[in-house]
Amino acid sequence: QNYLDNFWPDLKAAHELFDSILQARRERESESQENNGKEYPEHLPMEILEAGIKSGRYIQGTLTVNKHRAQLEAFVRLQGFGSKEAG
Repeated sequence: QNYLDNFWPDLKAAHELFDSILQARRERESESQENNGKEYPEHLPMEILEAGIKSGRYIQGTLTVNKHRAQLEAFVRLQGFGSKEAG
């Protein structure tokens, strides 16, 4: 803000961009506080997920997404099913 005010006081587009970024950052911080510091809110309560995992309705694992083909390629590695155990 100081840099823009001191060196580019008449550059309206830069000031608008800065204000937009600042507002987005405030909203993200506010959402983070509402979600107890978690980046994404939980979709189901933890007790329901744990019961679903025990009953076999849900699976638990690590989600891996291909960074080059993120919209097309992802998989879940189930706990206990890794390449080390398969060999």
